[in-house]
Amino acid sequence: MPSSPNTPKQPNGTLKFDVHKRWPTPHAQRSWETLANLKRLAKDGTVTIDGTTLDIASVVASARYGCTVLLKEQESISRCMNDSVQTLQGYLSKGYYLYGVNTGFGGSADTRTKDLLGLQRALMQHTQSAILTREDRSESASRHEYLEAHSMPSVWARATMLVRANANVRGHSAMTRGVLDTVLELLNRDIVPIIPLRGSISASGDLMPLSYVSGAIQGNPDVYVRVGGRKGTPRVMTAQEALRKASVQPIVLGPKEGLSLINGTAAAAAVASLGLFEANQLAVISQMLTALSSEALHANAEWAHPFIAAVRPHRGQIEAAQNIRTFLQGSKLVYGLELTKDRFKSGLAQERYPLRSSPQWLSPLLEDLASAEDQLTVELNSTSDNPVVNVADNDIHCGANFQAATVTSATEKIRLALQSIGKMLFAQTSEMINHNLSNGLPPNLAADDPSLSFCLKGIDVNTAAYTSELGFLANPVSNHVQSAEMHNQAINSLGLLSARQTLAAVECLSLIVANCLYTGCQAVDLRTLHMTFVADIREPSKRLLSSLLENEAASGAVFEVFWKLFEEAWYASSAYDANERCDKASEVLATAILARSQLTGHIAVAKVEAARLQFSTMLLEAYQSHRAAFFRRPTTAAYLGRGTKVAYMFVRDRLGVPMHQGLVEHPIADDPDGNVIDGRPKKTIGSWVSMIYEAVRDGSLGDEVCGFLAAEAGGGSSSVHQ
Repeated sequence: MPSSPNTPKQPNGTLKFDVHKRWPTPHAQRSWETLANLKRLAKDGTVTIDGTTLDIASVVASARYGCTVLLKEQESISRCMNDSVQTLQGYLSKGYYLYGVNTGFGGSADTRTKDLLGLQRALMQHTQSAILTREDRSESASRHEYLEAHSMPSVWARATMLVRANANVRGHSAMTRGVLDTVLELLNRDIVPIIPLRGSISASGDLMPLSYVSGAIQGNPDVYVRVGGRKGTPRVMTAQEALRKASVQPIVLGPKEGLSLINGTAAAAAVASLGLFEANQLAVISQMLTALSSEALHANAEWAHPFIAAVRPHRGQIEAAQNIRTFLQGSKLVYGLELTKDRFKSGLAQERYPLRSSPQWLSPLLEDLASAEDQLTVELNSTSDNPVVNVADNDIHCGANFQAATVTSATEKIRLALQSIGKMLFAQTSEMINHNLSNGLPPNLAADDPSLSFCLKGIDVNTAAYTSELGFLANPVSNHVQSAEMHNQAINSLGLLSARQTLAAVECLSLIVANCLYTGCQAVDLRTLHMTFVADIREPSKRLLSSLLENEAASGAVFEVFWKLFEEAWYASSAYDANERCDKASEVLATAILARSQLTGHIAVAKVEAARLQFSTMLLEAYQSHRAAFFRRPTTAAYLGRGTKVAYMFVRDRLGVPMHQGLVEHPIADDPDGNVIDGRPKKTIGSWVSMIYEAVRDGSLGDEVCGFLAAEAGGGSSSVHQ
């Protein structure tokens, strides 16, 4: 029997397990470390680059949080950059021809020139050729009818500038320090080029996007920049005007410096890094949502037992199972991880695939995300231009480090992981909303009468739409390569395109996560509402039955039969309005008396029917009272696992998204109640879910969920967004 090297064994060799044992959780740990590092960088306000230590957190800190980028002041850095320039000058002094320095570019590399500075301008001329509209250069809100802007978000552009600077500082590019310093000065002064969204095949690097960075530092009067966008609405002006206002001297590119700036994978790697940062959080959140869905469905969580993962010891499966168990610690809404199991329990003997196989489903996804992070971290600290200067050997080599196939490989793994997670969460969400699958929850998770309240039905449809789009986005980009540039770039990575699609997939999965979390919170509220109601009605029901049956022994025996039938009937009749539900559930009273007729003797049918009607009335009054009290003060948090409670309270308290009470929640014109309920405004369901979506995208939800796991592992917990 295969087992993990860390699996504990008894002396006889049999496997021994503690369901609360802490196993290694490498993906979650790395995700938290990135968040913690981001918090540190954001607080410090600076990111330092040296060509070798750039990481995902640093890219996010600079691009999204506006951290100042500093060059690590080491003598070796300046010396290596200067030596690479001297090596190039030595080549030229010998009359050598060197690609991109005194030859043409790409398929035109058979041409030669002596105008070295003009050649770099010619490089900019043919690469600054992509489409931007007037709206892309406008400071006002977009008014066009296009589906999206034709320019990159400034966050992407800032990340691109950082990654390119980190590559150039490595001293393999024959770039002078002044060029590098100007790129960093523009970045730190929030002068960000407007870069066209489309037009790069990431073959000879991301030539087109990076050429607009180059155009900005050259003060090109037809290259536009956004100034001051980190602190509000940016001012849009030409690069020439921006440099003049900032008293920055425009750069005249020396031999190879244009090529050194634009011949690399910086745009693809930067955008991919931003996507991976969010993807990792979404993967951890999906494990919490699986735990929350299990509670909503009152699931048998036996599938999360460590033995199951240990005998098939994939790292991702072990991690997913452990994390889900950790989120569920202390839960009163799941069962199956107890030392003694109830094998006589009615209902499903095991859960359906979306819950039961979630550790196996997530396993390769977590491993792929970790692999993608390894690939991108190497790429962030690589020399990706051409030719590359070998100072140690006083030589220059022509190659193809600009080919961004590694970035494409990473992003396609990320996208496939996102799609698989989305499919799993959609299945779980649908199971909670569909009363035929939800183990007794009302249709569409309506808290009022389901005949007139369809509550989360739209969520089910919307989630299907998001999941379909996510499935389309998961398709590989790499098999759509077209031969380009005189057939010189006949194979190209499409790395930036793949990274763009990955961020689109992040958006779609974030929508699904918001829907699933809203659904899960509503579902556990309803599960707790009905579970506590059934518990509260037990003693009054017992007293009513005792008044009907004068024999105390018979009353006790009948009650046990009756109560089991009642619990089953209550949940089985969840599709009925409250009055019908109570009436249906009360019918089991006669069934129970008949089942124990040898103890009860003859009881008049009329007497039994009168007791049933009395029971039905009592049920309805008690349920309506209990529901109203629950709406005012839900007790759900006391029944949740320690981890799911963190997410639930984040939604209910921090975001202020309430339990949905039904049709009464819907805002209408001229509402006599002023469109206020319980002292809060009425909102559409979409408005509540949108609040959760924004918390998913800004990272605050990920902070809470990853922070919980870190605290459980002894790593501490704090929020980047506090």
